[in-house]
Amino acid sequence: MALEDARHQVDLAFTRDDPRGLSQENAFAGATSFLRRRYAKDVAGFDLAVTGIPFDQAVTHRPGARFGPRAIRDASCLQAYDPPYGWGFDPLSELAIADAGDMAFDYADTRSVPAAIQAHIGGLLDQGVGTVALGGDHFVTLPILRAYAQRHGPVALIQFDAHSDTWPDDNPDRIDHGTFLYKAIREGVVDPAATVSVGIRTENPDTLGVTILDAASIHRDGIEATLDRIRQVIGARPVYLTFDIDALDPAFAPGTGTPVWGGLASWQAAALLRGLAGINLLGGDVVEVSPPYDTTGATAIAAAHVATELICLYGWTRRKPAP
Repeated sequence: MALEDARHQVDLAFTRDDPRGLSQENAFAGATSFLRRRYAKDVAGFDLAVTGIPFDQAVTHRPGARFGPRAIRDASCLQAYDPPYGWGFDPLSELAIADAGDMAFDYADTRSVPAAIQAHIGGLLDQGVGTVALGGDHFVTLPILRAYAQRHGPVALIQFDAHSDTWPDDNPDRIDHGTFLYKAIREGVVDPAATVSVGIRTENPDTLGVTILDAASIHRDGIEATLDRIRQVIGARPVYLTFDIDALDPAFAPGTGTPVWGGLASWQAAALLRGLAGINLLGGDVVEVSPPYDTTGATAIAAAHVATELICLYGWTRRKPAP
């Protein structure tokens, strides 16, 4: 495909025949899907499914993460022309990737949402794909992890975040964006000994055995030392990666529900994600993009790049020659 293909390529989210390959339709036009992938609910035969979970129950300061998936898809249209820079391979050409659309749920029946998320992700996993989820507040990661653990056992976890999300919460009916990891550990779906939280910069007296690499240590010790420590913690375990966009400093991602200064710069996040190449990534998510609080779109752009890096990490250990 070449740039001149924009003369006749449009709406590839519906018209694409080959699930692999770059896209050259005009970035400002056409039906929006993540990286212009084809929409598909039946993802059997694909390698990876991207899906949106447009849910936010409550966040500390700013609601609006329900609009995150839409904004991230829009921002990704700028990335569909070329292979991701610096990886040395093109996951869009080597992997069959579907946009599985958004999860359906009854907004007026909040208590039904956790089971709906778990069933939605589980249904995709049962079709033989990995998933990259676009949130949604950080609660959505808990039922996603339940779906993965149901099929793989307790998973290792890499969490990019400003908050540890291990505040005590022993009420199984509470739906809280700030306690997903507490519950995941208490339920046994995540192994705390193989879990590392990256970019933390808020106090929490009990991190339940999770390794904390706070933002200050990353600024002080650098990228390579941080990567070495992450790899020591997760080892060769199958791992899930969740990226709360507030891991980035508000200067780079102002459109989030819980901004905290002193965070990662976008270049640091990019270097850390790229440096994890070779991990056995089962799946991942990027959450808490709240577009109403960022009219520039910078937060959604950052999240779209994070999701693309997750695709690259997933594909790196599953590389296939382009047909």
